[in-house]
Amino acid sequence: MRAKFPYEKRKKRVGCGPGSGHGKTACRGHKGQHSRTGSGHRRGFEGGQTPLYRRIPKRGFNHPAKKTFSIINLDRLASLEEKEITPEKLVERGVIRKLGDGLKVLGDGELKKALKVHAHRFSEQAKQKIEAAGGQAVVI
Repeated sequence: MRAKFPYEKRKKRVGCGPGSGHGKTACRGHKGQHSRTGSGHRRGFEGGQTPLYRRIPKRGFNHPAKKTFSIINLDRLASLEEKEITPEKLVERGVIRKLGDGLKVLGDGELKKALKVHAHRFSEQAKQKIEAAGGQAVVI
């Protein structure tokens, strides 16, 4: 079988006699692991040495019921022009990227104006500061 064009490489025909150049051992060499049939090994195999994924200790634990909240501080809420703040408005304006399992308001910063804040959770300090400014902390 001849290649039609110089850029079309011929298929290597192995095990087709000594005249082919790929006869007898069919390009596999003599003896050894890769000369045998079914000689593949799994990903991460290191030649019988204990592989990396078994040498390194297991770390951590991922709890299936863990909730991740988006957090926002009072100083960020104070910089907004809104009188009533909801998680949907914050996502819409790009103040928080994504909501996750809810919104938690933390008490860092000062609040000078009365705001009605809707959130899934509030820290104690945030709740006190919102109510001290004449606002309302509404738990969704």
